[in-house]
Amino acid sequence: MSAPKKLLILLPDGVGLRNFAFTSFVETGKKLGWEVIFWNHTPFNLKSLGYDEIKIRGRVRSWTDLLKKAKIEAELNHFTKTFNDQVYQTYKFPVSLNSLKAIIKRSIVVSLVKKYKGSKGLKKLSGKIKNSERKGALYTSCLNELKDIRPDFIFCTNQRPVNAIAPLTAAKDLDIPTACFIFSWDNLPKATMVVDTDHYFVWSDYMQRELLNYYPDISIDQTHITGSPQFEPHFDQELKKTRKDFMSAYGLDESKKYICFSGDDRTTCPDDPQYLRDLAETIKDLNEKGMNLGIIFRRCPVDFSDRYDKVLEDHSNEIRALKPKWQRVGDTWNTVLPTKEDLELQINTILHCNAVVNLASSMVFDFAIFGKPCLYLNYEVDQKTQEDWSPRKVYNFVHFRSMPTGNEVYWLNSKKDFSYKLKNALNCPSDKTEIALEWFKKINIQPAQSASKRIWKKFDTLYEKR
Repeated sequence: MSAPKKLLILLPDGVGLRNFAFTSFVETGKKLGWEVIFWNHTPFNLKSLGYDEIKIRGRVRSWTDLLKKAKIEAELNHFTKTFNDQVYQTYKFPVSLNSLKAIIKRSIVVSLVKKYKGSKGLKKLSGKIKNSERKGALYTSCLNELKDIRPDFIFCTNQRPVNAIAPLTAAKDLDIPTACFIFSWDNLPKATMVVDTDHYFVWSDYMQRELLNYYPDISIDQTHITGSPQFEPHFDQELKKTRKDFMSAYGLDESKKYICFSGDDRTTCPDDPQYLRDLAETIKDLNEKGMNLGIIFRRCPVDFSDRYDKVLEDHSNEIRALKPKWQRVGDTWNTVLPTKEDLELQINTILHCNAVVNLASSMVFDFAIFGKPCLYLNYEVDQKTQEDWSPRKVYNFVHFRSMPTGNEVYWLNSKKDFSYKLKNALNCPSDKTEIALEWFKKINIQPAQSASKRIWKKFDTLYEKR
């Protein structure tokens, strides 16, 4: 009897857990005759879910991290020049220079960006990144592990993390085929393609065109349109609670219609607390006029700040905060890991809310699947937290150019818009959801619940072609 086909899922950080550990992805592969092993570089214990895992030990070389930062910046400069569009400069994050060490690192990155510019320079920089990792203990460890495991494919769950470079480079050096999944709908314009693999799994025709546009050295035969497994739980009936059970579990009023306020991180939306206050004041006013509304506040899972405390205290009658059930295992954002329990909480929050309010979030798609409308915040508050920030900066990002009409959401262009647009959203939800679903179909191939099956079908095909 021949040995089963073996897929090694490289999990460089926690963001891939939701797509590939908390869905039916592994079970789908096993039914097709694949042995599935997680190559896990996170603190999360996948054995607790019944999965086979091998822990990756070791760290990225400091020089590699500097090269990676230079590559991202040089690539954004290249995109700016190639597409004659300054929007790519807005993807650069401010750099803190609060120590001599930080100043030295920044000067090195700046010199690298100047030296390795344009398509030829970027190719050289990519080669230097791989060569840098080949000199490290992480690469050596990965190389030795792969010699023992000998998988048929390695599938990286995310194209962004620098710690994925060593294991994928080791795989290529051993002629083991590699693939990666483009994690999010907004990633490609941001120059987040840190890894180099043989195959790329994308959400849609739209994302495939983006990938080939930004990275012309990648051929169309290397790209595979599968959709994203992140939307599969929306169709899992076992995750859904009755309204009575959900409301009872979280101390909510079953008679109320709830609006979900979905928070962003501090960088994306520093004025979120003021927006939440504006919504709460509107809800209070509408309730005084005879309506029966409430707010479910779901903060960004990696935001542990106290910036919402005052508005939550002042509007305890209007707002019920449901804390995301993520696991904090470190001090940085990428050491905050999702859990399966939070997936259930999010699904039921969507199911039992009537609409969502946020700034520029992909939650528009999550709510559209459930036939619920989205209201996008699009005005500057009276007391700004950060003078150089504006929602217009966010909506100018490239991924919002994918909107087919611009009418997919209710645009909240001032605080005064809240009242009547909320009423429209609650009374006629299909006015926007049907258009939002068209946007979703453009972003993610349908049916959305079949992404895992499509990914495994591609792996079967690639396996046969080896």
